[in-house]
Amino acid sequence: MTDAPTPNFSRRDDLRNIAIIAHVDHGKTTMVDCMLRESGQFRDSQLADDCVLDSNDLERERGITILAKNIAIPYKGVKINIIDTPGHADFGGEVERVLRMADGCLVLVDAAEGPMPQTRFVLSKALEVGLRPIVVVNKIDRKDARPHEVVDEMFDLFIQLGADDQVADFPYLFASSKAGFATNDPDQPSDTIRPLMDMILEEIPGPKAVTDRPLQMLVTTIDWSSYVGRIAIGHVHAGSVQRGDDVVLMQEGDRQTQGRIASVHTFDKLGRVEVEEAGAGDIVALVGLPDIEIGDTICAPEAPVAMPRIEVDQPTLRMTFTINSSPMAGKDGGKYLTSRHLRERLMRELERNVALQVEPIDGTERFAVSGRGILHLSVLIETMRREFYELSVGKPEVILRKNNGILEEPFETLLVEVPDEHTGPVIELVGARKGQMLDMSSRNAQTLIRFSVPARGLIGLRTRLLNATQGTAIINHRFESYRPMEDDIPGRSTGVLVSMVAGRAVGFALDGLQQRSELHVSPGDPVYEGMIVGENARSGDMDVNPSKEKKLTNMRASGNDRNLMLRPARCLTLEEALEFIEEDELVEVTPKNIRLRKIHLREVDRRHANRAKAKKA
Repeated sequence: MTDAPTPNFSRRDDLRNIAIIAHVDHGKTTMVDCMLRESGQFRDSQLADDCVLDSNDLERERGITILAKNIAIPYKGVKINIIDTPGHADFGGEVERVLRMADGCLVLVDAAEGPMPQTRFVLSKALEVGLRPIVVVNKIDRKDARPHEVVDEMFDLFIQLGADDQVADFPYLFASSKAGFATNDPDQPSDTIRPLMDMILEEIPGPKAVTDRPLQMLVTTIDWSSYVGRIAIGHVHAGSVQRGDDVVLMQEGDRQTQGRIASVHTFDKLGRVEVEEAGAGDIVALVGLPDIEIGDTICAPEAPVAMPRIEVDQPTLRMTFTINSSPMAGKDGGKYLTSRHLRERLMRELERNVALQVEPIDGTERFAVSGRGILHLSVLIETMRREFYELSVGKPEVILRKNNGILEEPFETLLVEVPDEHTGPVIELVGARKGQMLDMSSRNAQTLIRFSVPARGLIGLRTRLLNATQGTAIINHRFESYRPMEDDIPGRSTGVLVSMVAGRAVGFALDGLQQRSELHVSPGDPVYEGMIVGENARSGDMDVNPSKEKKLTNMRASGNDRNLMLRPARCLTLEEALEFIEEDELVEVTPKNIRLRKIHLREVDRRHANRAKAKKA
């Protein structure tokens, strides 16, 4: 058997494919805005908003990038394909798959914070696929900026990640994406982003163009349109693709599927444009392949050779999704209520979310949905409720595994930045969750503490840290490794108030309850039996009647009436609700409301379940 000939390739000078990677809130999307303006190809009205690429409602509301996006801008006769990637660790699956389309990357790092946990993660993935990096020290206009120290820290990070001498000798620039400039000297700010654009052309190689082989393209993203169905997006590795070409899809399990290209699109400015043909090195979107999946290879029929499939890190957190079975089901504007609707929506999410796993639970209407973290799954839940789905979600639980007979659990690196005066409560809270402090440093009255903590300990920790530090803590975490399982981690120390009746909450009843609890409902809110209406001040649950009204008599006694002074109800966000609940509770999610409830609504059923659990233990 003879070895396959080495493919001939050349570098395309008219094209650059780059990914922008960084830790969350280090300015990636704002930097893209600067590059768009510098290209001079857009009307002012097109760039009127900040963070142009964060077009998703959830992205704008939360101020983070959730979905990787492609755009293209021309500069000095070269087309620069830019891939904007998420910065939060929970969306690492988006980063891992799209890096395959790039030849280089811009690594943005905050001039004050320096490299953070996600910086290490995304940089390691970029080096694994051989991307040429450019380091951009951003936000040098901050008062606490330390740009030269950050460059040294990035060099240390490259060495820790095993970069060779050539890669570790990375080019770098200093910039302020907010002010819209880049410069070689942080003490001499400029008024343009052109130094960065020029460095991209000089330092990032053009894509390889393998011209002596038939078509070969790895699909890294799936888009969807109500007009044309699935759209396959990827980097053409070899050959060329034209409209009307017959192709073979190399799919999972060595399956081969025939298909035909209906249309070919390349990225142009903020959108896509249809073309007759695209060649090796291009990032394209292909229409007409209804069975395409992420990781498939699109090949010419005469040479169907699959490329290595995309592999992403496995999920570490699991939740149970089920239908909304509360008495309020269908009363809050929900259109999709059945398990069939839930199944179809989750299966559709799998087509584009490679870091997600969905497993039906046999004999039930429940689904085990696994992801990278609470934020990863909560974004899916929030998206579904905005699409008028109703569902109930169980307590998050980490995914355990056995290694040589030893039960292991995921550990994460937790980084907490907090004012110096609040370090004590942070160390105490994380220590109670089996967290071990790895190092601590202080800078400008801020303390940066790094912990190694079981992923179980992170569930519910964010809210407690924010409360203990008066909302000043900045919290980041990233998956570290699997290790032998720790002892039990303390959960919620308080019980809940459970409604024993159906009706509407009454101010008179809530006034009596607020003396020993923190309420989750306000007067006039609908309640039902088994619904959680507040947090008990003590351990243990308590059945209450939030609909109890004041008894009326024909006689008015002086001194019996007084003004009710109700504290505002604590309205939990979706993430807070998921962190709050225990194993016997659910979060009820509807288009209009987020409620907490017991799995067993009737008090007698809860008693039977507790007895059965005690016997089993």
